[in-house]
Amino acid sequence: MKPTLHETPARRFGKPMAGWRRRLYTVIFEADTVAGKRFDIALLLAIVASVLVAILDSVPSIHARVGDTFLLLELVFTLCFTVEYILRLVCVRRPLRYMFSLFGLIDLVAILPTYLAFFLPGVHYLIDIRLLRLLRVFRVLKIPMYFDEAQMLLTALAHARRKILVFIGTVGILVVILGTIMYVIEGPTHGFTSIPVSMYWAVVTLTTTGYGDLTPQTALGQMLTSFTILLGYGIIALPTGIVGAELAVTMLRGKEPTTRTCEHCLTEGHDADADFCKHCGDRLASYETDS
Repeated sequence: MKPTLHETPARRFGKPMAGWRRRLYTVIFEADTVAGKRFDIALLLAIVASVLVAILDSVPSIHARVGDTFLLLELVFTLCFTVEYILRLVCVRRPLRYMFSLFGLIDLVAILPTYLAFFLPGVHYLIDIRLLRLLRVFRVLKIPMYFDEAQMLLTALAHARRKILVFIGTVGILVVILGTIMYVIEGPTHGFTSIPVSMYWAVVTLTTTGYGDLTPQTALGQMLTSFTILLGYGIIALPTGIVGAELAVTMLRGKEPTTRTCEHCLTEGHDADADFCKHCGDRLASYETDS
């Protein structure tokens, strides 16, 4: 079976069948439980707080006043995140698989900058990468459609990838053609010193950004610029339409999963009121939620 957002982490990393590891897994990975949601909300607040500390610490005037306090807070945050990362590895049956998963790598990279800062000063400001961990908010809030919308978007992008590649290729050809024509029209005298420079002008103009650092001086060049701007407005909506059409088709097949996990086959994504596993038919364990 092809893995989806609904099948992780239980089937990918292995949910312990009993004991303290099972209880720890429920708290850390299953945000439908009261304890699990409280744990994840506290984790997200700690992530935001640690990033704010790094941001404020980069302001010289603030650093001069409370730099030592920020350093202590960062060490505390890093120790907490390190313990949390170790607990995630301990409570799954396949820790290596979790370690090399997307969230596992993000969790690891999030704590490395502080430790590396002992050897490479200044690296600790990279802890802003911890903001990537806020992707867990989709599991924390436990609004079922968030899972569904994320899966729908991924599916729509996958289905539209060839159309998007064709669109990008077409735009690339237009950039080369328009840049070459403008180079011939204006030339080095007016700042278009080469075809690559003219292609840069074409990209800026076609996307309707218009920095103004390169402007045509001749009437013919200005006419080409006007045409390019209008062309940009005409094609800029195409990728949105492509993805939107695929997304509309995908939404017709939407479901509303949760993180409820079957203890027998470890399949996630069951409805909140389901009594039996939709994969193996085994009875689902009931537990309290705060929904």
